[in-house]
Amino acid sequence: MEIPLLSLLLLLPILGVIPVLAVKRRRACRWIALGFTLATFVLSLLLLIPFDWHKTGSYAYGGTMQLVQDVPWVPAFNVHYKVGVDGLSLPLIWLTTFITAIACAASWNIDKMHRGYLALLLFLESTLLGVFLSLDLFQFYVFFEISLLPMYFLIGIWGGPRREYAAIKFFLYTLVGSVALLIGVIGIYLYGHTFDLVELASPALQAKLGAAMGGLAGTTAKLLFVLVMIGFLVKLPAVPFHTWLPDAHVEAPTPISMMLAAVLLKLGGYGILRVAYPLFPQAAKSLWLIFAVIGVVSLIYGALCALAQTDFKRLVAYSSVSHMGLITLGAAMMTPAATNGALFMMIAHGITSAMLFFIVGVVYDRAHHRNINGFGGLATSMPIFTGFSIVAFFANLGLPGLCGFVGEVLVLLGTFQAARPDGVLYQHAAAIGHVPGFLIAVRTVAALACFNLVITAGYMLWTLQRIYFGLERAEEPAMADLNPLELSILSPLAIMTVLLGILPAVIIFSISNNTMAAMFRLPSR
Repeated sequence: MEIPLLSLLLLLPILGVIPVLAVKRRRACRWIALGFTLATFVLSLLLLIPFDWHKTGSYAYGGTMQLVQDVPWVPAFNVHYKVGVDGLSLPLIWLTTFITAIACAASWNIDKMHRGYLALLLFLESTLLGVFLSLDLFQFYVFFEISLLPMYFLIGIWGGPRREYAAIKFFLYTLVGSVALLIGVIGIYLYGHTFDLVELASPALQAKLGAAMGGLAGTTAKLLFVLVMIGFLVKLPAVPFHTWLPDAHVEAPTPISMMLAAVLLKLGGYGILRVAYPLFPQAAKSLWLIFAVIGVVSLIYGALCALAQTDFKRLVAYSSVSHMGLITLGAAMMTPAATNGALFMMIAHGITSAMLFFIVGVVYDRAHHRNINGFGGLATSMPIFTGFSIVAFFANLGLPGLCGFVGEVLVLLGTFQAARPDGVLYQHAAAIGHVPGFLIAVRTVAALACFNLVITAGYMLWTLQRIYFGLERAEEPAMADLNPLELSILSPLAIMTVLLGILPAVIIFSISNNTMAAMFRLPSR
């Protein structure tokens, strides 16, 4: 009898909620929560044992899906409890379990209602894993929505002075996106009569959907595609749906900012890659320019907003908006390099954003403010901390050898590759006789995306100079360097930043390439 590893992975954090709420001693409660998050992380790594790294096949028939468990849930509506992993979901599962364990350790000094806080953190991990494991669209939507609740309370109860405002704004924005997504999900079911994501992407059902909708590139298909994309772009978030993010980050406690940036935002990117493009490939080809422009606007607008910030945490938040634009752009271009780059960008940004938000938290704990212009010369009193900060800053701006470079260069390379005759978008443009205009559009989008690298380097280096170098502020007392707890949190993040930068093919691409090629109907090499 096979061990249901995926169900056990999904339930383990929930099981940890029980002893966390039952134990009254604060220290014991913290160790129990940390133990369950570490056990979940170890279990996620054990998925490598039965996982076939090189399995190929058509995503349409579930060829790349592994460890699938399928149990009827609501037979009347053909709803199933169905979970599985492939090269898209497995790296995000690792990211979720890794960052949750780090965030749990970073929560060691949370004193206010600590049992409720840790229980919500474990519950949040379970809902996030549920999204990445779900192969039933209804089940996917349920987990996608439930993840809002623990994050709402974690910001609204344990956040800063304007926590209620930030929590409500976060909830309302994402709720609006969820309504759009729900309409799209209902529309998909009404035409496809199933919620099975693998079946919905199959050639037979795609042909059936095309006939029912008046063509896979028809008005109905485009409308459903746009509704689904809006739901995911709000969560990502992309401009103009992004304004909830800076407020949520500024008010959230440091560990929750780490979870929000590193994992919760990736639900939007994952939904785009898992649901929107595989289910509506023809509509995606027809509307590619709209979403490519949204990606580029998010890139540049987020970077310019970051450049204008004096609040350290708000700067990192706008940096996340900018980097999430690469995911939208990568998916829109539909090339092997761009789609793999979009996935890698989600993983890399998850590591670097968690590291940057923790760095902000370390500074705030000592200085009790986040005003960039109020710092100076921290490298003198905090040399070890400065070293970790340099790694995070340079990874975020895309220095070769660190994780941020790989995702960025692949998305940009894939954007240029879309103009080649073998690209799916080029072939679509040729079929409708719009090749000259298509080539101009692709090259303009690619050039603007490359220009963003200059802006990103500008605000990251300028921030590094103002906070860590130059003259020390006389009004700021010398700050103590990292303590053992802080060192234990930053060290694994820094290690992963370097490993992902120098071994991307071994860690991610060896797993993801066949899956991404099958999902986007692209050549695997």
